[in-house]
Amino acid sequence: MHPLLSRDSGKKMLLLGNEAIVRGALEAGCAVAAAYPGTPSSEIGNNLFFISQAENSSIYFEFSTNEKVAMEVAAAAAAAGVRSLTCMKHVGMNVASDVLMTLAYVGVKAGMVIVTADDPSMHSSQNEQDNRIYAKFANLPMLEPTSPQEARDMTVEAFRISEALELPVILRTTTRTSHVRGPVELGPLPRDVKKRGVFEKDMRRWVPVPAVARIRHKVLLKQIEKARSMNEEFGFNSLSGTGPVGIVASGVSVCYVEDALMELGCEDEVSFLRLGFTYPFPKELIGCFLKRVENVLVVEELEPFIENEIKIICHDLSLDMAVYGKASGHFSRMYEFDPLMVKKAISDVTGVDIQKPAMPDLSSVPTLPMRPPTLCKGCPHRETYNAAKAALQDLGMEEKAIYPTDIGCYTLGLLPPIQMADYLLCMGSSVGSSAGFSISTDHKIVSFIGDSTFFHSGISSLASAYHNQHRFCLVVLDNSTTAMTGHQPNPGIEIRPPGYDKPRIPIDDVVRGLGITNIYKVNPYKKKEAVETFKAALSGDELSVVIAEAPCILYCKKFGGKK
Repeated sequence: MHPLLSRDSGKKMLLLGNEAIVRGALEAGCAVAAAYPGTPSSEIGNNLFFISQAENSSIYFEFSTNEKVAMEVAAAAAAAGVRSLTCMKHVGMNVASDVLMTLAYVGVKAGMVIVTADDPSMHSSQNEQDNRIYAKFANLPMLEPTSPQEARDMTVEAFRISEALELPVILRTTTRTSHVRGPVELGPLPRDVKKRGVFEKDMRRWVPVPAVARIRHKVLLKQIEKARSMNEEFGFNSLSGTGPVGIVASGVSVCYVEDALMELGCEDEVSFLRLGFTYPFPKELIGCFLKRVENVLVVEELEPFIENEIKIICHDLSLDMAVYGKASGHFSRMYEFDPLMVKKAISDVTGVDIQKPAMPDLSSVPTLPMRPPTLCKGCPHRETYNAAKAALQDLGMEEKAIYPTDIGCYTLGLLPPIQMADYLLCMGSSVGSSAGFSISTDHKIVSFIGDSTFFHSGISSLASAYHNQHRFCLVVLDNSTTAMTGHQPNPGIEIRPPGYDKPRIPIDDVVRGLGITNIYKVNPYKKKEAVETFKAALSGDELSVVIAEAPCILYCKKFGGKK
């Protein structure tokens, strides 16, 4: 039995923040979940996938082809009265945002939770956008846990809030709250979960043509004000201390502040407001807090989301006080925080000196060499790159070639000695950018995309490229899994995890169905054959697709190489 299915209510387990979210969803009676994997959210989908495979499972889960589809699946289930969840990394919300903005208008019937996992400092991402702004943009309630226990508790609460407001609720985490491990006290799992609902037709709600959307926008604004009233009494907002210096924090920053106050010994000199329900802002709560302090320090990673709102409240209440944070230079709008950074800011605002600990003598420790990320030993992508490079060299095209690349472990092709990654924007951008380069340059364009990314957002771009007669060679790196995020399945996999019986969609059939005829398949481990095939594909001056088929070596070992 999966450990997250334990029925020992009151038992404590050591869980990741992501695992705690899964447990909270199960305790809340979530029956439908869908996701596209993306770090730091991946463990949510991974655990739900294996739980859904269990006999007599109470939850349906799918790895959808992309985040937009996943949100649509969850939204429809919630519209039919079945509790649902979708999760994604921060840039995945961009893909799903077309759904999100209108979903806020039509709302839901059963509870729906949208988990967005932000990645300050870009540990595994191409940007560090602050998705709290999506909550304000879409006018949706947002919760931010600080610990695994709060992640579990807030997930349960998010479903309740969602149903009370008939709106989806955003649960926003960051890498540190997703991947921290801590004790979580389990609540009871429901004996009966509502797996099937009934969709009640109402064209004045569910079909937002302009006349309907105008009405639904009014409803949304009314509901978000109800959410603001709920937030004034929300249990995860808490206040401690009575000192003249105010501190406001949310998310993982709360932990840094608590440690800093303890180490500085200045708990009595500050009033500390912890916000767990961060949008819509509890104006009355914050206003009362501001009236009791002389100045305030806002501790939040990335954008000045809370800081700017506090400045607005200060203006509205005619409060003349200093608001310290990013604008004052105490914190940066870039990268994640660390305890020392927060301690220095609190020291500066309170005037309490930092007692620096003695530094250990490390003179005997040798300088360690850098270990940049690299493709695994034996990785088929490495061999595909080598075969393509050899073919370009034989054809005398290497010097003028441009290599648009995509999101996946194969992006590491940018590093020496391969160095075949020149341009990258987002999932699927290798195809669209290749089209742009083909019409604006005389370079040979050879682009790379993974199998999962191809299904995520490469197909529509390839259809456009063929229809508009763009000329480039697209290399599909088919390693039979979504390797970078933990070997999740995708529609094209041949090697399957136990119990996975979804139908396979061959990539060459999809490409052929678009009308493309220049299709080549290679086994990158057969180097001579692969080089000759690449030479044939690259010799022409029209759109061609090379599918390099060889399973991820780690995934193959994991499942014994069985297809």
